[in-house]
Amino acid sequence: MAARPEGTPVWTDAMFTDVEGAKTFYGDVLGWTFGESSTEYGNYTQAYKNGKAVAAVVPPMPGQDGEPKSAWCLYFASPDVTVTAAKIRSAGGTVLMEPMQVGDFGSMCIAQDPTGAAFGIWQSGVHEGFELEGETGSYAWAEVFTREPATSDAFFTAVFGYASKKMKDEHVDYRVFDLGGEMPVLGRMKMTPEDFPPEFAPYIQIYFAVDNCDKAVEAAERLKGRKLFGPMDSPFGRFAAIIDPQGATFAVIDLKTTVGDMPEMV
Repeated sequence: MAARPEGTPVWTDAMFTDVEGAKTFYGDVLGWTFGESSTEYGNYTQAYKNGKAVAAVVPPMPGQDGEPKSAWCLYFASPDVTVTAAKIRSAGGTVLMEPMQVGDFGSMCIAQDPTGAAFGIWQSGVHEGFELEGETGSYAWAEVFTREPATSDAFFTAVFGYASKKMKDEHVDYRVFDLGGEMPVLGRMKMTPEDFPPEFAPYIQIYFAVDNCDKAVEAAERLKGRKLFGPMDSPFGRFAAIIDPQGATFAVIDLKTTVGDMPEMV
């Protein structure tokens, strides 16, 4: 596999206090199976769909202060994680975990944009990232949810060199970033007080593809997850946002069930 261009979403993982519970939940909702946990790397456990790596789950690190908040972390590709960390700082972001090598798998760091949305950087070694994308049970899309869209837009553009277009809609502040081509890589949505209470911090929402959005939501609710919003139709697919039983937010989208015309982007 050729190295993904810098700024391309390349991997996702989440930390769970109850890893076995997470495996049960996502195994049922997204049809994942799980490999052996890697004791050498903190019991990091990869998730698979049809035998291809799509994500990972991991328990908190020993000695970690307090009860860690479960959240999905999106990693962006980088040819040099140290250089990208410097760009993050110079653009006003915060490096939460300094660049570190993970065996021969690759190198990583964890950071936060100036508005508080956390994300990761991945410089691939033998672990090149997603082995399956845009298909059932795998990563489909991601969006930065922030209350300060201009600040977030300037940050991600400075770090990754994105071009962008804004949706022509007076009711929604939505922007799509790309790497200079027609293929979009990331969305950005303004959080409104009507939809997000003040205690809901900015975050990056990850969308996983499913065959049937409504059935995925039903499965999540059966296992004590809850809907944040949806299911709703869109020109991109039928989707819903879910909070899993341990508090991690994600979305599911049926990419085949589309309604309406694609919005104009300017």
